[in-house]
Amino acid sequence: MTVDAPPIWLQAGFWGLVAGSALVIGAALAYLVRWPARVISGIMAFGAGVLISALSFDLMDEALASGGFLHTAGGFLTGGAIYTGANIWLNARGARHRKRAGMQQAAESEKHGEDNAGQAIALGALLDGAPEAVVIGVSLLGGAGVSLTAVAAVFLSNVPEGLASVAGMRKAGRSPVYVFGVWGAIALASGIAAALGALLLQDASAGSIAFVNGLAAGAILAMLADTMIPEAFAHAHDYAGLITVVGFLAAFALSKLGD
Repeated sequence: MTVDAPPIWLQAGFWGLVAGSALVIGAALAYLVRWPARVISGIMAFGAGVLISALSFDLMDEALASGGFLHTAGGFLTGGAIYTGANIWLNARGARHRKRAGMQQAAESEKHGEDNAGQAIALGALLDGAPEAVVIGVSLLGGAGVSLTAVAAVFLSNVPEGLASVAGMRKAGRSPVYVFGVWGAIALASGIAAALGALLLQDASAGSIAFVNGLAAGAILAMLADTMIPEAFAHAHDYAGLITVVGFLAAFALSKLGD
């Protein structure tokens, strides 16, 4: 008796949830151990390198091969523009330092009000994670199964995101219920976004999928430049570049092992 495989959208939701759960793991690590700011920045630099490698080799290359340059470039620029516009709007409402491990989040809470800043941080976390989750869902549409490289890259980058953000939230006086509620909800939203990506695009053309992959890549790169890389440099300083290179190489090697 054979058992039918779950529908693709359900598989996508599962893998999106797995990758998103790394945010909760990072949050737990931040609560269990008081990490020095330099260590958090170093981990953030490693995560940035991982994502740069993933968007370069898994997203842009794949999009270019399947849908051509115009679809890929159009999606890439659109993704960067959408993320930047949404990020500017959220920053004005208290989410500018959502990935910072220092006292910046406390200052934002005082400036904008704790409730408003908290809502902006939660929305900012969703904005940062949604493109990565969609990528996981779209990776299943080729029929060869999920891209474990994409899942691993998002997972490895989500741990330092959760770690740094929660360290900052603790210093801003956020309660454990608030912190784990936010990251648990974002992990669940990652699963939903991955499932929707697979469900809505399962009959899409190669050009449309290339556009979506390019859009996700552009949004991820804009997020790296706006949030992760500044936090990585804030305390790691002269070592941030080298640690980013190591993260890039680790993800690159992982992608080649998966070929």
